[in-house]
Amino acid sequence: SMQGRITAQAFSFDQQFKPYQKDEFVMAFFNDQNVSSSLKLLSASGQWTTLGSKVTKVEATVVPCTQISMSFFDRLYSEGVVRETGDIVKCYDDYYDDILISDELRKVLLLEDSDHYDLFSQLDRKEFLFCLFKHLCIGGTLCQFEDVVDPYLETTKALYKDLVSVQKNPETKEIRIISTVFRVSAYDGNGLCYPSSKSHKQTFAYLIVDPCKRHVHTLYHCFGGSLF
Repeated sequence: SMQGRITAQAFSFDQQFKPYQKDEFVMAFFNDQNVSSSLKLLSASGQWTTLGSKVTKVEATVVPCTQISMSFFDRLYSEGVVRETGDIVKCYDDYYDDILISDELRKVLLLEDSDHYDLFSQLDRKEFLFCLFKHLCIGGTLCQFEDVVDPYLETTKALYKDLVSVQKNPETKEIRIISTVFRVSAYDGNGLCYPSSKSHKQTFAYLIVDPCKRHVHTLYHCFGGSLF
């Protein structure tokens, strides 16, 4: 499962954040003394350690973050993926890479030839809210899947609310998200070093930047066997 292999941390910064300077910002983040001495990651042997190395190259992809309601997932109930009771509809076992698919929900998330894949457009699938939900549903190795969708939705909502900052427009009362989200990788002299030296769809690191409070949250997970 993801237990023991997922972590979130918070950092603050003292200069104005300009989204168009993302690579400089992310590079400065990784090479800051406070970050490199305290940013957690899992070593190859599965021990928590800190970054510690000099980062020479970064990759930062902007992850759209506009959704402000969990009604985004209501469509799962109307199409035979999740029953009204919240039960996830089962299917014959299938594999996608090394990930077991035993229900219609994982099919929607992973298989492009699923009957319900187009419930979510390509743009929907890029949204941070969708990414979080997908990561939680797929989980880690030796994952014990839920039979109902509620725990996935509740955990997604709780994480999203903790990580993402919103602002209300005083005139229109509209709520909008002010955070900028990046999916990041970092390289040192030996190659890829963060989130892990091995890449996997379920090994991820996100930076969520609040430009007003000048906070950065990190969300990190490394796919692999849990420590018992």
